[in-house]
Amino acid sequence: MSDVGAGILGIVGMSALAGVLVTAAVTPALAVTGMAANNGISLFENLPGYLDIKELSAKTDIYSTQADGSQTLMASFFSENREVVPFEAISLYVKDAAIAGEDPRFYEHAGIDIQGTTRAVMNEFVIGGETQGGSSITQQYVKNVLINNGIRDAKTEEERDAAYAAATESDGNAGISRKLKEMKYAIALEKKYQKDEILKGYLNIAAFGGRVYGIESASQYYFGKSAADVSLPEAASLIAIVNHPEKFRLDQPDDPENGAATVNEAGEPVPYAANKQRRDYILDEMLKYGKITQEEHDAAVVSPVTPVITEPSTGCQTAAGSAYFCDYVKNVILHSYDDPATTDINEGRRKLEEGGLQVYTTLDPELQQRAIEAVAENVPFTDPRFDVGSAAVTVQPGTGKVLAMAQNKTYSQADEILATDPTTSAINYSTDFDYGGSSGFQPGSTFKVFTLGQWLKEGHSLLESFNGSRRTFASFPGACSGGTISTPGYNPKNDDSRTANNAVDATKYSVNSSFMAMAQQVELCGIKKTAEAFGVKRADGLELGQRWAWNEDGTPVLNPDGSQAINPDAEFQPAAVLGTEEVSPLSMAVAFAGIANDGVTCTPIAIESITESDGTPVEAPKSTCTAAVTPEVALAMQYAMKQTFNGGTAGESRTGTGIEHIGKTGTTDDAFDTWMIGASKTASTAVWVGNVTGGENRQNLRRVDFDSGEASRARHRIWRSIMELADTRYGGADFTDPDQSAFKQVLADIPQVTGLSFDAAKQALETAGFVAEDGGQQDSNQPAGTVTGTDPTGQAGKGSTVRIFTSNGSMTGVPNVVGMTDGQADAALKQAGFRVQRQNEGTTDPTKVGVVLSQNPAAGASAKPGDQVTISIGRLGGGGDAPGDD
Repeated sequence: MSDVGAGILGIVGMSALAGVLVTAAVTPALAVTGMAANNGISLFENLPGYLDIKELSAKTDIYSTQADGSQTLMASFFSENREVVPFEAISLYVKDAAIAGEDPRFYEHAGIDIQGTTRAVMNEFVIGGETQGGSSITQQYVKNVLINNGIRDAKTEEERDAAYAAATESDGNAGISRKLKEMKYAIALEKKYQKDEILKGYLNIAAFGGRVYGIESASQYYFGKSAADVSLPEAASLIAIVNHPEKFRLDQPDDPENGAATVNEAGEPVPYAANKQRRDYILDEMLKYGKITQEEHDAAVVSPVTPVITEPSTGCQTAAGSAYFCDYVKNVILHSYDDPATTDINEGRRKLEEGGLQVYTTLDPELQQRAIEAVAENVPFTDPRFDVGSAAVTVQPGTGKVLAMAQNKTYSQADEILATDPTTSAINYSTDFDYGGSSGFQPGSTFKVFTLGQWLKEGHSLLESFNGSRRTFASFPGACSGGTISTPGYNPKNDDSRTANNAVDATKYSVNSSFMAMAQQVELCGIKKTAEAFGVKRADGLELGQRWAWNEDGTPVLNPDGSQAINPDAEFQPAAVLGTEEVSPLSMAVAFAGIANDGVTCTPIAIESITESDGTPVEAPKSTCTAAVTPEVALAMQYAMKQTFNGGTAGESRTGTGIEHIGKTGTTDDAFDTWMIGASKTASTAVWVGNVTGGENRQNLRRVDFDSGEASRARHRIWRSIMELADTRYGGADFTDPDQSAFKQVLADIPQVTGLSFDAAKQALETAGFVAEDGGQQDSNQPAGTVTGTDPTGQAGKGSTVRIFTSNGSMTGVPNVVGMTDGQADAALKQAGFRVQRQNEGTTDPTKVGVVLSQNPAAGASAKPGDQVTISIGRLGGGGDAPGDD
């Protein structure tokens, strides 16, 4: 029935007769299994007449773009290592080997080799032997398509396993039904596609052992060359694998199943004996069917099987120093392509490992290399004293493009390596937990820029004075929960003895007490919202101020759905002004890029574009740009932050390129974390150097040195090196100065404190925002110790120094003697201890004669005992000489 049956089948094509012939061929098997022939025919005829061939699983490649526009492969991801190639990219040796070894009558039959199929079915379902060949190439293609379709449709691992099992079922009626389905689909395929198209599809979908699929990936993996370039014996060895992928694969030479125990007549081991045996069979068949000459056959048969295993680029470890950036890109894809509207939680991963994406990233390879070198030259990968860490990330203002990302570790995801090699890490220090596993680090004083922003948003100016002295800050208004946060005894230290009484100096010199004074005059919750507007959040995924809830035994408090609960009592605290919230370097680089971009913050993107393997565009995640503050506020922030390079705390990071920068340094308590963050108009770089983990082995970076110099200064060395190149590559315009309204001096009323005690007056002045200073004692008729007045009085800028004067109690008030007779006035003044000086004053009123008309000093004035008081006595007519002193 073989040639004749095939010929008849070819003539009748895809008619129902084909189904009858096929079913008749397997009737003995149907009978043995208990399935009636007419049931088999009915099943055959009721199957759909077409096969939907879904896209093959294909690997995703991630590239960086070189300066000349060329692409460099960083890494690939796949569940099935496959690269689909066109028919003409496959060696004729491979095509001929496949036909000779798997289906010699491929170009003659119409989808089914009746003879081979009958033999295979009888062996598999009747005799109960191993699954044999016999299925045509078209049938094998159908089987692989059904496996692929089932896997591509599956939403879970369980569904995948079930789909594979259904497509490979070999027991009883289910197995017979599966075979019939393959036959019917094979006939349908032959009607729709040319033979070469089917052969191409088969060679691209076939399994070649492990995770290797398709002839191109198999050629690259086993022999390090493309499918177009393999030799005759190599082609036969590759097609040999298809027959039994796990038995004949070439990357397990020590496996007895692969022939490791086989020896030749001389007792010598035969490498890859199982594969060679199958290979030589295929070579014999190729000779038999005239595909090769006797000479070619003989030379190929005597050649040993010599694979050149070439591991594919798989996973980010192949990206070397750019591996952490690659890992970030991987996680962006995983998160971006999960559809929240579905229950499938693995869509992103399938897109990454099966979607065949060509991903072109935003990485600047030249700047990336500089970042890698700058970190490596200044921070060791490991330190016996503590768990040392460093990260540097650069973002482009206005676009959000991540240009560089490096850290002081070698990337690995292998547990055995991570457990034994402290120079490796799977955690990306630059990113948030969801995008690299890091819980972030305290940013220290770099976080102060958000208080600066809120200060300006609420109408305060750069030079508006305030009391920046170190003192206890008892409360802060404007908590996010409403009301005021009480902070009794909160008296943060300054890094040195410097005092700053305006926002420019406070930023330039990073004075803690100055920023706490500013925070007291604005909405505390507003500082949180300003930071969030610039893209800052906790690296653990929570909002600033939030915390996870924990039980007393250290276990997490869980919500009813099993997720961890958030502590309802957590609050954005005043200490956060000085940088106590754990954040990622990437989010801080984004924030400073937003400040440099005149207040417009762009979310980070690491992917420039994506296409499918055939070049079809795929929508890539986009950056979203929003105004965090107004341009006027941003320009004022820039002005203050520029001063850090002009004699301020960032002076050591000056690049000397002539490009203007804004910046801010940060050092946490005990210098466990040190930061330098700054930006030009075209590049924003955040550098962190510190302790990766806590515990008693943490080191104060001001007390240790690296080979490169002081550990606490490494941040400056790294930042300067990266930004020197960024300045050269991207340039950068000068920052625009704000208009004069940003520098206005705001005057406030000085409280009236006369008559109060010194302490009460001091508190009143400090509450009003002034610096109170003891001006000393004065002669006064006020009770000793009470306040007699201040200097200045009226109005002054908040933060101005106001001197307080107190009474020494040495003076008394002059009695009021106006209206008394001369004698009465003389007696009253002398009794009060004053000397009396008289003078006449003319009057026309007879009743005023002899009466005191005026006095000097005036009534109530302060004077010392023994001082002279002059009284004017009324006389009719003109004045006259004074009657003299008494």
